Formats: sequence, structure tokens, C-alpha cells
Amino acid sequence: MAISPRIIALCTFLLFVNAFAVRERVEEIRQMKSLRSTTMADRLHEDTEFKHENAVDNPEDVSAMVDMTIRNSTARRNLGFFSCGTGNPIDDCWRCDRNWLRNRRRLADCSIGFGRNAIGGRDGRFYVVSDPRDDDPVNPRPGTLRHAVIQDRPLWIVFKRDMVITLKQELIMNSFKTIDGRGANVHIANGGCITIQFVTNIIIHGLHIHDCKRTGNAMVRSSPSHYGWRTMADGDGISIFGASHIWIDHNSLSSCADGLIDAIMGSTAITISNNYFTHHNEVMLLGHSDSYTRDRVMQVTIAYNHFGEGLIQRMPRCRHGYFHVVNNDYTHWEMYAIGGSANPTINSQGNRYLAPHNAFAKEVTKRVVNPGDGIWRHWNWRSEGDLMLNGAYFTSSGRGASASYARASSLAAKSSYLVGTLTTSSGALRCRRGIPC
Repeated sequence: MAISPRIIALCTFLLFVNAFAVRERVEEIRQMKSLRSTTMADRLHEDTEFKHENAVDNPEDVSAMVDMTIRNSTARRNLGFFSCGTGNPIDDCWRCDRNWLRNRRRLADCSIGFGRNAIGGRDGRFYVVSDPRDDDPVNPRPGTLRHAVIQDRPLWIVFKRDMVITLKQELIMNSFKTIDGRGANVHIANGGCITIQFVTNIIIHGLHIHDCKRTGNAMVRSSPSHYGWRTMADGDGISIFGASHIWIDHNSLSSCADGLIDAIMGSTAITISNNYFTHHNEVMLLGHSDSYTRDRVMQVTIAYNHFGEGLIQRMPRCRHGYFHVVNNDYTHWEMYAIGGSANPTINSQGNRYLAPHNAFAKEVTKRVVNPGDGIWRHWNWRSEGDLMLNGAYFTSSGRGASASYARASSLAAKSSYLVGTLTTSSGALRCRRGIPC
């Protein structure tokens, strides 16, 4: 079949036009690259003329910090499983699985931050708590929470039904345990509360912890083979003492005799996430005392929590160590939100701070120093991407040494404008069989 000369001419014309367009596009890309190179050169020239007082002399320090942040947020595990798109990487990891009940132990693969390696009782059997009583702290009954947590083997502890557990004495945990309250309404209240002392790999999830009392001057069992005399406990909701690889997630805490969560005496590798804190004075203490320098090893991630109504101070109060405060919602405080002493490094990123109406309590931060002592100006405290509302303000300090902030960086912060979404499900969840939690 003969091809019309008109068609041949049209095809030739179209090929010419296409080639011309490709050539123009190549030239455009070349010019854009040249422009970008020129702009960068100009910026480098400007940098030689002016340098900010907080600029880092060694760019390798910055590179190391960025590399650590990326490694922590991506190389841990694949947190995208069953993602439901909330943006909260912990919740997106497991909450959209309608078979969460059968797949409970998958939760252990969803931690982030400095406590990301806490596996709890992932590698052990399930233990079902069926009895809320705590009649004998030395010889606990099988089926009770105390009997479960003292065992020497890894256990994933769940609850047969809703219950209120009033502990006669503090609950002393053994290593490699998960307390998983999902699927039941579990309150630890009106008595002793949880002590995590000289152990490792603990996960506390899905509990209501409130109205904890001072207990002690009594014998308490801590393992199947040991019990001993306990002096007075302060009445913390959760006390972390010389422990490591700890993850406290999706709990509701309020109204305890001392702190809601305290971590002291060289504790480290801790993540405190998705919790709802209310109605309390001294919320969270991280670091034993100004003189206890072993707390310099402490690294704590505080992420996606809601600090709510009725709170006064210490959200947290830090000493010595490295603290990453990221994407939390601070809607209430009466004195201050974040405080510290003894040169802690505090890295505040992507939080939302809503100051109280009191004109004298707008400041987010508080340094605990002697009057006139300017030593705090050398402490590395920074605010990056935080949203300040109702006159809130964060007093930064230090020279911004990136190596220090690298040790206080544990995950990539999201925009502070997303905090409402990231924290909307903070606290203990109401999970039901057969539907996403």
C-alpha cells in the first residue's frame, strides 16, 4: 500500500518538532543546574563573610547527627505494616490490623526512639491475669499480676477481663515482661504501683495508672527465688531505677503520691510515648540528683504524648543526660513544662506548647540554679520547629554543639502542625476483638 507524500511530510515535521523540544528541555535543565551552582557558590561566598555565633565549625558533626537521625528512624524495623496513615509511626505499625488480638506480640516490633530495642516478653508465652487480688506480696497467687511479673522467663501478660488491681505493695517486675492491657479496661489504682528496678526489656502498654500510694516497710517478692525487705516507696506511677530498654506506651496516668513516671540511677534506653498525663503536680523526673553523675548515660525519648488538664510542672524535669522531646501536645501547665539542672541536653522538636493565661507562666522552660548563677547559659537546650501558642516561649541556651544533640536525637520529628493528629489517641485505648484498635 502506497504512503501519501503528505503523510510522510507530516511525520517528518512532527519528528523535527519533537527533537527541537527535547533539545530545548536539555538546555533548560543545563541552565537550571548552572543557576543552582551559582546560587550555592554565592551562598558559600556569603558564609565566608558572615558566620552565625551558633554555627558549627566542623560540618562532619552535622553530618553525623543527620545520619544518626535517619538511621534511627528507618533502619530499626519496617514500621509501615498495616499503615492507616495517621502519621504516628507507632500506631501505624499495628493499630489497623483487625487481628491485633491474635498478633499481640507484633507490638514489640513497633517501638521507636531510644527504647526501640525493648522487646519485653515477645519471645515468651502468654500469661493471662484472671485474678485482680493482691493478698500476699511474698507468696502471690497464680493468676495474679504479681505472680506474672516476678517470673524468671519472658512473658507477654494479658488480662482475662476488666479489673481494678489495688496492690498492697509496689509491683516489682522481672526482666523480659510485657504488660498488655489491650482488650480490657485495667486500672492499677489506690495502692502500690509499678517498680522497674535493675531489670531490662520491659513494655508497659494500655493501662490506667492512678491514685498510687506510698507503700513499703514490708517484705515483697521480686522473683520466684527471692523476696526481701522494701523500705518506703515514693508512690510513683511507674518508677524506673537502674533499668534499661524500657518502653512505656499508650497509658493513662494521673494523681499519684509522687511522680507519674520517674527514671533515675543510671536508667537509659527509654521511650515514653502515646501516654495521656492529667491531674498531677510533678509529672516526670528524669535523673536522680545533681550529684549523681552516672545519670549522664541516660537517653530518653518523649514522643506523641498529651500533657493535659490539671498538670503543674516537670514534663519532664531532667538532669545530666540526653532527652529528645518530640511531637508532644502540651495543653496545660501552671508553672512550667520542661525543666532541668546539672547540664542536661534537651532537644525539643515539633511540639505544640499552649501557654496558660497566667502572664507569669508563659515560659516553657525552667532552669533550676542558684540566683545569679549563669552556668545554665552553657547547657544545650534547643527548640526546633515547635509551635508556640498563647504567648508561650522557649529559652534556648548553649552553643548548639551538634555532637551533643546527636546523642539527644532519636527519630525524625514531624511538623508541629500535625501534633493534634499524632496525639489524638494518646492514653489507654479501647480495643475490641475483630476490629482495628
